[in-house]
Amino acid sequence: MNRFERRPLPAGEAQVEFLDGDFRILRPGSFVRCAVTGEPIAIDDLRYWDVDKQEAFSSPDAKLKRLGITRG
Repeated sequence: MNRFERRPLPAGEAQVEFLDGDFRILRPGSFVRCAVTGEPIAIDDLRYWDVDKQEAFSSPDAKLKRLGITRG
């Protein structure tokens, strides 16, 4: 394997530490779960999270729902 080839991610749920503007994978896996919907979010598609609560979200709407805010 050369340095340009990606290693396949292990199947299963990853354990992630959410940081400001970044995250650190503590236990490898291919996905994390949305804190609101429970749906899996591929690690490559992970864009939304809450650092203080250490939760991942599948979309901005899921984050707003967790905060109790509805879009009009």
